[in-house]
Amino acid sequence: MQLSEQEIQRRNEREALMNMGIDPYPAALFDVNVSVKDIKENYERRKTDYKDISIAGRLMSRRIMGSASFAEIQDSTGRIQIYVRRDDICPDEDKSLYNDVFKKRLDIGDIVGLKGYVFTTQVGEISIHVTDIKVLSKSLRPLPIVKEAEDESGNKKTWDAFKDPEQRYRQRYLDLIVNPHVKETFKKRTQLVNTIRDFMNEHGYLEVETPILQPIHGGAAARPFETHHNTLDMKLYLRIANELYLKRLIVGGFDGVYEFAKDFRNEGMSRFHNPEFTQVELYVAYKDYNWMMDFMEELVERIAINVHGDTKVKVGENVIDFQRPWKRYTMFEAIEHFTGIDISSMEEDELRETAKKLEVPTDETMGKAKLIDEIFGEKCEGQLIQPTFITDYPEEMSPLTKKHRSKPGLVERFEAICNGKEIMNAYSELNDPIDQRKRFEDQLELAKRGDDEAMVLDEDFLRALEYGMPPTAGVGLGIDRLTMIMTDSNSIQDVLFFPQMKPEKKEVKVELNEDEKQVFELLKPQGKMDLNALKDATGLSNKKWDKAVKGLRNAGVVNVTKEADGMMIEVK
Repeated sequence: MQLSEQEIQRRNEREALMNMGIDPYPAALFDVNVSVKDIKENYERRKTDYKDISIAGRLMSRRIMGSASFAEIQDSTGRIQIYVRRDDICPDEDKSLYNDVFKKRLDIGDIVGLKGYVFTTQVGEISIHVTDIKVLSKSLRPLPIVKEAEDESGNKKTWDAFKDPEQRYRQRYLDLIVNPHVKETFKKRTQLVNTIRDFMNEHGYLEVETPILQPIHGGAAARPFETHHNTLDMKLYLRIANELYLKRLIVGGFDGVYEFAKDFRNEGMSRFHNPEFTQVELYVAYKDYNWMMDFMEELVERIAINVHGDTKVKVGENVIDFQRPWKRYTMFEAIEHFTGIDISSMEEDELRETAKKLEVPTDETMGKAKLIDEIFGEKCEGQLIQPTFITDYPEEMSPLTKKHRSKPGLVERFEAICNGKEIMNAYSELNDPIDQRKRFEDQLELAKRGDDEAMVLDEDFLRALEYGMPPTAGVGLGIDRLTMIMTDSNSIQDVLFFPQMKPEKKEVKVELNEDEKQVFELLKPQGKMDLNALKDATGLSNKKWDKAVKGLRNAGVVNVTKEADGMMIEVK
């Protein structure tokens, strides 16, 4: 592992602290009795409460000024200025804690524990006067420093910010340190989840846990992740949904069960899709999908109020109002509304022609249900900004849903669409075991045609249904997508602490001499250049040029190739 100059220096400082008898990573607890937020919110009203404080945080800036210095620390609640005077933290003759430790061995990013008292500076800034300082954790990597200043108009300007999305998602720990406002998104996510849990519990429903490793991947149309259990010597799947297990519990006699589930689907990734995602599923006996629509819009309305204090939430350029009641369309009504075409009586061939006319991409593996779904997804879904229920889906699209009580060929299903994306999916659950078996068999036929998202036949689930499941309403609500809306986040990666990322490219650090650096720095912005043009730009002699290019090639950072236009050099 090659280290930068700063990384080497910090390791040397760690060793120096240890040689002084100071443990850079002490095991003993450090008793904290106050936070930055507490001080800033309450000091002016209760000054006498802050005469003897103990606080811990990360050093974020320092201004060393001889025998006294100012710095800033950051804890989980905010930043505050600290004032460190040599004779206060070193009252005896030994001044090494200030002169050697604070001034020379501490860096931005180190975590320290402080004791002291709160005061207000001459310019009116609430600060901490430090009387003792303790090293709690020595940072061995330098933080990216975000610089801020005010222009002549008083507007705050920021530069060198840690903004690159891939770096932020890959190194979330660093993102949270340097961009502390990011924490607010995840606090709101927790608030959202707690609201759901409280709402479910208020209605008397039981929170449960069901298997993540499953012998059959059921409950949704999706491609699963596969794994192998060595002891049992059997293939297992990471669950794509927990639906079938929760219904088994309804069969077993529970009237209402719910689960916050981590589900896994081995499919594409986008700003709306992560292979690992969270949803809450709820199943309630003796209810139907009409009841569930009323229940869920009440729940989401409450979430908006708890998170924002209002039913109206700004999302991008739109203001979304979650106040009940929400608009409702049947699926066929929505397609006709947005395309002007009534597809309700069309068969597969006519649907395929209609999709072609509407310029909706299709392929030969798609049956009637998939074609309808593609038309709706391409032409309707993205236009539904305000929360809207889409109801009464074709039977072929919903293998686990009860047939509609009054509309032949349809099922009692709804999806809630908001900001152009589905956020929940619900059914009047199919509880006829004979009908359910036929639906599963129809899915097997689709699988034979090449549909790798078709459902599989689950004999144990069918056996459970044969013992009798009461009429039941079920719903799945996507936590990640709803959090995106409630926090005005543009990507699902913004609402996951550690989203799935492609493998990180390992940066190879290569020591270059001055001539090699000059050549590489001229080439790097272009990526690829004519070899002779680059040589002329460097101004190097023939001998130095040949040696520099040879060194870069040996280091594996450039390629030289012969092309029709001549010799070319490019960054690897």
